Amino acid sequence: MAPIITTIEDLRRVAGRRVPRMFYDYCDSGSWTESTYRANEADFAAIKLRQRVAVDMSDRSLATTMAGQSVAMPVALAPTGLTGMQHADGEILAARAAEEAGVPFTLSTMSICSIEDVAEHVTKPFWFQLYFMRDRTFNDRLIDRAKAAGCSALVLTLDLQILGQRHKDIRNGLSAPPKLTLGTTLNLLTKPRWCWSMLRTQRRTFRNIVGHVEGVRDTSSISAWAADQFDPRLGWDDVRRIRDRWQGPLILKGILDAEDAEVAAATGAEALIVSNHGGRQLDGAPSSIAALPEIADAVGSRIEVLMDGGIRSGQDVLKAVALGAKGVFIGRAFLYGLGAYGQAGVAKALAIIRQELDTTMALCGHRDIRAVDRSILRTPPVREIGPDVRLRVPAWRSAAS
Repeated sequence: MAPIITTIEDLRRVAGRRVPRMFYDYCDSGSWTESTYRANEADFAAIKLRQRVAVDMSDRSLATTMAGQSVAMPVALAPTGLTGMQHADGEILAARAAEEAGVPFTLSTMSICSIEDVAEHVTKPFWFQLYFMRDRTFNDRLIDRAKAAGCSALVLTLDLQILGQRHKDIRNGLSAPPKLTLGTTLNLLTKPRWCWSMLRTQRRTFRNIVGHVEGVRDTSSISAWAADQFDPRLGWDDVRRIRDRWQGPLILKGILDAEDAEVAAATGAEALIVSNHGGRQLDGAPSSIAALPEIADAVGSRIEVLMDGGIRSGQDVLKAVALGAKGVFIGRAFLYGLGAYGQAGVAKALAIIRQELDTTMALCGHRDIRAVDRSILRTPPVREIGPDVRLRVPAWRSAAS
């Protein structure tokens, strides 16, 4: 009997049974001790809402804009690497589901399906995420390919100059396609749905790279090329150069500090994303939702502030909007749906978040997502972290306090 799916957690459990371990762990893990990965969710849970009654809850609207684009709700699908390893043709399926839901889909540089693959299978523009590589010619070609595909925004990721300590990926020997060791083979034999779907597609490696870089033709040559490509010298002058080359909306991803946000706001970018890379880079960094209010206060009048990290429900979306985000990106939430049921699973994840967002907004006394602010939040709790230390977590200022 098929399980009844009512929450993102339900989708996560199904994905855990259907996706090979190395790819499920890639999605469902963080770096080092995973403290920041866990904090992304825990700090959302600590935020309490003000219930309001005897107010008009009719004619509600979740419609707004993100980076100048009209969206059905303040949610976009985040750029996630190896999406096509959660389910065959995963990027195409997720893009289709996002298009049907009226929200943006963002394709990662490190996707399995290429820019051209996705463009061929959708009817509306999608967004493209760029990693800054040492190979400047490759960077420029990616931007030009995104332009040619009609991508309507460029998301430049700033927080992956070097790779975080991702212990599960190392232990699992993560690769695309998976290397057939005894352990991976035994695990794949327990995932017949996944194996069957993968056998029916030709998209099983990094198609934005293979055939687009001289000498990179197979999995082994990709590994050698990629290992030395993320550029540790990335600086703000490079960001400005990309700003000059890309004429559409530019979104800077990976901002977690108000000082960096000030510099980002001066680059001419249209938006920034408050993000700790899903807890997969600097372990011990604050959760995204804890960092959001200070950044929104500092630069929200000069640059659009978005966020990602820890979004597992429509309530989380509402809390982020209340604390200053114009919209949010979901990564794991849609990947769980994709791994569980393909395109239908992504559509289900988006429908769950939409329903939860709509219901929660109404019960907080609002009918229009654009009017939501910190007045819907209660005073944050005080967490004891030591005999002489009391810390409000997460740190924000509530209009209700």
